[in-house]
Amino acid sequence: MTAPLAFQTHAGVLADLQADVGIVGRLKGDGALPGPVGDALSQRLLEVAREDRFNGRAGRLLLWHAPDGAFPCRRYLLMGLGSREDITLERYRRDLGDAFVEADRLGAASVAVPLLHDDRLAFAPGEAARALAEAALLGTYRFDRYRSEPRPGRRHLKEIRVALGAFPAKGAASGIAWGERASTAVNLARDLVNEPPGILTPPRLAEIAEEQAKAAGIEFEVFGPAALKKMGMGGILGVSQGSHQEPRLVRLQYRPKGKPDRKVAVIGKGLTFDSGGLSLKTSEGMETMKCDMAGSAAVLATLTALGDLGCRSEVTGLMGLAENMPGGEAIRPGDVLRIMNGKTVEVRNTDAEGRLVLADCLSYVSKIDGLEAAVDLATLTGACVVALGPMAAGLMTNHQPLADDLLRSAAAAGEAVWQLPLYQEYREHIKSDVADIKNTGIRWGGAITAALFLQEFVRDGLPWAHLDIAGPAFGEKEYSYLGKGGSGAGVRTLLRWLAPPPA
Repeated sequence: MTAPLAFQTHAGVLADLQADVGIVGRLKGDGALPGPVGDALSQRLLEVAREDRFNGRAGRLLLWHAPDGAFPCRRYLLMGLGSREDITLERYRRDLGDAFVEADRLGAASVAVPLLHDDRLAFAPGEAARALAEAALLGTYRFDRYRSEPRPGRRHLKEIRVALGAFPAKGAASGIAWGERASTAVNLARDLVNEPPGILTPPRLAEIAEEQAKAAGIEFEVFGPAALKKMGMGGILGVSQGSHQEPRLVRLQYRPKGKPDRKVAVIGKGLTFDSGGLSLKTSEGMETMKCDMAGSAAVLATLTALGDLGCRSEVTGLMGLAENMPGGEAIRPGDVLRIMNGKTVEVRNTDAEGRLVLADCLSYVSKIDGLEAAVDLATLTGACVVALGPMAAGLMTNHQPLADDLLRSAAAAGEAVWQLPLYQEYREHIKSDVADIKNTGIRWGGAITAALFLQEFVRDGLPWAHLDIAGPAFGEKEYSYLGKGGSGAGVRTLLRWLAPPPA
């Protein structure tokens, strides 16, 4: 994980702050610079923008070298924010992420930036402070553990100084602190997803979960093969039969001080590598299958941050960990597995294994007394990527109020989530002739039939939502503050849902 950044807040304007680079936003078509910049500096930067025909179009950057002694920063980086009507918190986060990366590329050890606050914008200064911290920490993340030389990323940037104007320092510090903690959690998930699968095996991921749980002061329990067999978890055991790596089930338990507001569970698919089993993937299809544990990474990262963020819910986190390999003991198409809740599953395709692991996990949480909601995250189907592309997660649910809460949380977090229907008529496609249900349906609507399969293992009356993060969990190209590799998909949405920041 990239080293921490130091954030400092200062009353007054940007023109009072000294740094290697000052970052200033410009709204398209606006005659003034937003935020506390300072009159003389603002006037000069607007002149520079006019001279260089920099109109504030979103995504553009303009670097200006200040004359010696004219202003506290040697260089100022103008970033286009687009029009006032179009700017959103997520757009601001992206633009800032690009600007911080550029400042680091320029060799800046320190950056000064005004806190964006304007009554005519759609978001408050506290949200802007959170976005600023997230943009800096997420945008400059790099995973270089196995490189002899680090690739371009944060090599220099160590300190960010924020000019607050008249905004209260306490509110800004609170927003930055929330953004810092959430970003640290996201980057933990990214680290785990980026680890080589030969190193991050199910037993090793369980060990890391134990280490993280101890550090965060939350309860944990790890179940090995013998315990899984005793509990009747035929899904996890079946999927892992072809691998030399033993499966694990990890239970994490966060309890707030005092009486909790609610009792919920979050469940993550944890295939540390998915070859497809005997229904073998292509070589190309396996290239990024170390990311098939992104759901479990998100659950672990989320649970470790709840205490610091003041979560008032009691939260059970469940990580179903296995490796899907085509060994001599591997499950075969046509095999029948018995899941923890007693239902039997005909395996038609061994590459539809994640739902078998989640079936046991959902059966487990369905037995928790007083549980009020359950949310699972999984890199589950290519069909969801076909439907929504690589940036968006699909949400399916049996309880619309829960879906609405998650969609609001995702929107506030800046994560793209789109609700898909859960047509009960499609259950016909996963009926089996030899078992209660089969693990694949027809080619069409694969994300929906996969969710319908999971619903079979959710107890009646339990509000449940399924997040298919197959698209956004692993980036194939650089994208603003989310680069290539693991993205930590779902962490910020879960944190907004479980521990929303103060208004």
